[in-house]
Amino acid sequence: MSEIHKHPQLGLEHDPLTEQIIGAAMEIHRAFGPGLLESTYEGFLCHELGLRGLNWRRQVGVPATYKGVTVETGLRLDLIVEGSVIVEIKAVDALHPVHEAQLLTYLKLTGVRRGLLINFNVPLLKHGIKRRAL
Repeated sequence: MSEIHKHPQLGLEHDPLTEQIIGAAMEIHRAFGPGLLESTYEGFLCHELGLRGLNWRRQVGVPATYKGVTVETGLRLDLIVEGSVIVEIKAVDALHPVHEAQLLTYLKLTGVRRGLLINFNVPLLKHGIKRRAL
């Protein structure tokens, strides 16, 4: 895989896999715009990722381990693409720090290094995308 270039504030930039995921999300947003439920965007994104030949898992349970004890948390991440990028989908008026904290927590708990937070409820999707890396 090609080298991942990091931007100090955005996390990942110019990563081929995250660019493919963002491209898929943009295609969906161009077709439907804002206003749908999060679960609808999630379903469409899964379909679009599949059309692009990408493997994904949806609504993946996230256990947590603390001092040698693993606990089922009830947490579910929206998507994990190619086993290496977590995608959290939102359809909210604005992204808040708690949304980014949620993504970072999922990255820490799973050991996955890259994540995308995508809010479809914006006029221009590029304003609703946050990239994070550990």
